Amino acid sequence: MATPDATPHFGAELKDAFKPVNNWVFNGISWMDEIQQFYRERSVIEKEYAAKLTALCKKYYDRKAKKISTLSVGDTPSMTPGSLESASLTTWTTQLTAVESHAAERDQFANDLVIQVAEPLKQAAAQYEELRKCHVDFHAKLEKERDSSYSDLKKVKGKYDGSCQEVEAKRKKMESSFDHGKAKAQTAYQQQILEMNNVKNTYLISINVTNKMKERFYHEYVPELLDGLQDLNETRVAKVNTLWSHATQLEKNSLSKSVDHMANLINEIPRNLPHLDSLMFLRHNSTPSQEPPNLGFEPSPIWHDDETLITDDAAKVFLRNLLSKSKTQLRDLHAETEQKRRTVEDAKRIRQAIQQGKDKRNEVEIVRSIFFLQEGLHEADRKRLTAEVETSTIISVVGDLSLGAKNHNFKSQTFKIPTNCDLCGERIWGLSAKGYDCRDCGYTCHSKCQMKVPAECPGEQTKEEKKKLKAERQEQAGATPALDLEPSANPSAAPSLARKDTMNSLSSGYAASANRSSSNAASLPPPTELAAPSAPAPIPSAPTSAAPTPAQESKPAPARRNRILAPPPAQYISPPPEPTPKPSEPRGKMLYAYQAGGADEVTVQEGDDVVVVEPDDGSGWMRVRAGTLEGLVPASYVEPAPAPSPASVSPGFTDRPGSTYSSSSASLAGSAAGTGGKRIGPAVAPRRGAKKLQYVEAMYDYEARSDMEWSMMEGDRFVLVNRDGGDGWADVERGGVTKSVPANYIQEV
Repeated sequence: MATPDATPHFGAELKDAFKPVNNWVFNGISWMDEIQQFYRERSVIEKEYAAKLTALCKKYYDRKAKKISTLSVGDTPSMTPGSLESASLTTWTTQLTAVESHAAERDQFANDLVIQVAEPLKQAAAQYEELRKCHVDFHAKLEKERDSSYSDLKKVKGKYDGSCQEVEAKRKKMESSFDHGKAKAQTAYQQQILEMNNVKNTYLISINVTNKMKERFYHEYVPELLDGLQDLNETRVAKVNTLWSHATQLEKNSLSKSVDHMANLINEIPRNLPHLDSLMFLRHNSTPSQEPPNLGFEPSPIWHDDETLITDDAAKVFLRNLLSKSKTQLRDLHAETEQKRRTVEDAKRIRQAIQQGKDKRNEVEIVRSIFFLQEGLHEADRKRLTAEVETSTIISVVGDLSLGAKNHNFKSQTFKIPTNCDLCGERIWGLSAKGYDCRDCGYTCHSKCQMKVPAECPGEQTKEEKKKLKAERQEQAGATPALDLEPSANPSAAPSLARKDTMNSLSSGYAASANRSSSNAASLPPPTELAAPSAPAPIPSAPTSAAPTPAQESKPAPARRNRILAPPPAQYISPPPEPTPKPSEPRGKMLYAYQAGGADEVTVQEGDDVVVVEPDDGSGWMRVRAGTLEGLVPASYVEPAPAPSPASVSPGFTDRPGSTYSSSSASLAGSAAGTGGKRIGPAVAPRRGAKKLQYVEAMYDYEARSDMEWSMMEGDRFVLVNRDGGDGWADVERGGVTKSVPANYIQEV
């Protein structure tokens, strides 16, 4: 067989054909065991001289005839080999022919065959089998790595479908909500759309990453393994050639009369070049490779969309942050990948030196080390490739958004006192690292909000400037974003779901009354709330821990204006008749107004007449009935009325209860005007079951930041509900309402 000009490469020609190549290499390694068995059997037969030696050669002629196809072109060739034999089989035939001519083998030659040929063949076959298993194990890891990428993409797809489902749920909830909750529902719906857009962008990016990983698997990783198997097989053939040459040389020395036959055999063996068998196998197994097609965007069956990236302002903020993060990671991962690649190449050069006989180390251990290093290289390269694809995908659509961006210097932070997110305005709960703050400007946010924060850091700020920025951000975060009620030309923009005015006429009685109520209510002064506390006084010379940072902020909270809406239709329906109190039931009058704080309590106004259903049992609470409603109120809020004499109650006659359903403008005006003079009741005892009230007194002034906190002046008293749950805040009660204050601002009295 003529020597070809070019050496074949399985990785470039066969690509995704690991299984047939592996089976072929396995057959070759298994065949080495037969060769060494041959020499062992021959060592015995040589002692019986020519007769049995001839029979032995015939036996292996027959065996070779059965394995011509599998050893030459593999188990399942794509092209019929005909009568062709591989170079190794041709050389093997020459070997058997020479053996038949040397029937007079002597005993010493038989011993030399066992020691110097059979045992090395057995050891070499075991070593090559270990090398082949290393290739098989690493191929399995590569397939698992590829399947993991597909699984991760499927999870991202499921998250995207779930986000779309959530958008649909928010939309239905917004459509079904009443007017007083419409704005909140619309805000939630719009926020969910923004979240869905971010999830979609992540899904699209994940598709590109998975496709790139798949391309690497079929064009780099698997071809490299195939080249490794090819090199292993050719190394095996070279090793067999070496042992064959050695056995032949032994035979030449022991049989001086067969010099001519041995010389011919020695000339034939070197013609069996290691790559000739590989070339024959390649020619008979070359088939068109079928690479799986690239993955594409699959629109959700719930939220129909296209495969374009969302590029509105909110999405650009997310993409800018993702781009900055990916570009930063890309530089580090590129250097790490190159370092690991150089380490792998050094290990491969060591293995090549071992194969050439220049290094005496164990090749199996070196190959295991190579695969271990390649695992680390692939892991780093996957991360680098992910960051590279993310960067290129974003830049190809919206350009390099990171140019000119002023990124915040965020640090993971544990907030020991209640802190609000400057993006969404909600409280950052938890004692572990639940959020981030900017070291330069003091911007605070949830972990989930970090990627949504605009890259607009003003730079390093002073303490006073940070306070001012904090107040402005909280005001912006608390503002309700306006929905776009006009049709949008952007196909990816959320559709307008604002409720339209469907009233064609205002002539109906309800419409007229509604307009009158609205006009009257609009002319009324806004109801006044508790007087806003003045700017907090400087912290006294107390221990540092006694005056935390919240008390040092001096910006007064804006006054809240309550909206006066038209009464619902239920106002125009006659109320059910109130139950007539029995003459024997005790009655009372409310000294103060009380707002229900639980499901078992009732809301009453100052001056309301109530019926005492259950008197105070020592807990500081009593059950009363006001009109048709019944529940608990503080006993200190009720003034008992003297029991009526039997003569003062006419049989069959009861006082007519006062109307609570008047909607006249005078009643509304009077009610609104009287709000400012409403008296505040004393501290309320804990609910039933409490043994003793614990009062606390404010040591410093404090201005509330939200509706969940109390404003207080030095000397104010409260009922202690919960001292400190570990977050630096205490729950106190005043006027039947429980809110939070800094725990180190109060002391027990």
